[in-house]
Amino acid sequence: METDHSKKLKMHKRLSLLTIFIGLLLVTFMIVVESEPGALPLALILIGTGWYFITRSKLRSQQI
Repeated sequence: METDHSKKLKMHKRLSLLTIFIGLLLVTFMIVVESEPGALPLALILIGTGWYFITRSKLRSQQI
């Protein structure tokens, strides 16, 4: 049985992956349109990646 906390962490994991995906789409769009990546998409990728690894470590510590 999953706890409520575990469900929230799994939702955070999905949201962080969505943030990374949106950042990658924006980087691709910015490179095609302006020939340079831009700061906001790169920030989304970095924030999403950090969020993902923090959430992943919390999920792993819960399973032990």
